[in-house]
Amino acid sequence: MPETTKSKLPRKSDQQKERASEILKELYHYYPNPHCELNHRNPFELLIATILSAQCTDVRVNKVTPALFETYPTPELMAEAPLEELEELVKTTGFYRNKAKSLKESSKRITEEFGGEVPSNMKDLLTLRGAARKTANVVLGNAFNKNVGVVVDTHVKRFSNRYGLTREKKNTDKIERDLMALFPQESWTDLSHMMIHHGRGPCKARISKAPDHPLCVKYGKNCECQKMRERAD
Repeated sequence: MPETTKSKLPRKSDQQKERASEILKELYHYYPNPHCELNHRNPFELLIATILSAQCTDVRVNKVTPALFETYPTPELMAEAPLEELEELVKTTGFYRNKAKSLKESSKRITEEFGGEVPSNMKDLLTLRGAARKTANVVLGNAFNKNVGVVVDTHVKRFSNRYGLTREKKNTDKIERDLMALFPQESWTDLSHMMIHHGRGPCKARISKAPDHPLCVKYGKNCECQKMRERAD
């Protein structure tokens, strides 16, 4: 999906967009400080942290990256790092051998092809090992303040389905396109952060009782808490 696809997004009705606008307003009300949970000081650190976050919690990544960045703070240094040392430093994030290769090869490409600077566009970011569209969206939105797309992780996917924002169950590209079509572009980065906060909090994948969060009560037509509420009634 190229960066300039807004005109090619799925068509949404005014009613659908109005409902999305209401949900967005409520999200900002309950999560007024949307932000990236991965600790970083520059685009390179965010890129590396995001690559490490695959199949791993942000909390765990934030425990690993201080030592990693102290030892290899720049793409040039990380590109020259012995692979075994990188593996040891990121071992607790899971899939550490593959991730270490991604860190080293991405750093090498940044150094050799992009003058030591993390690319600030989707096309070039996608040439880096370990950087798929989700990773590129994280970097562009949070390091460069560019709302190119919506990060779709497991929480965003679940939120989108439970709140009737998409009919897609698994295809993250199609879910992202539905969200891009419904919400204003300037909100795309914040939107994913707020959905993730809600998904980690009151609207988890598995819940033991029906929560009474106003968002779920008002908009979560497909939400587990609504189904549990109906069974209780």
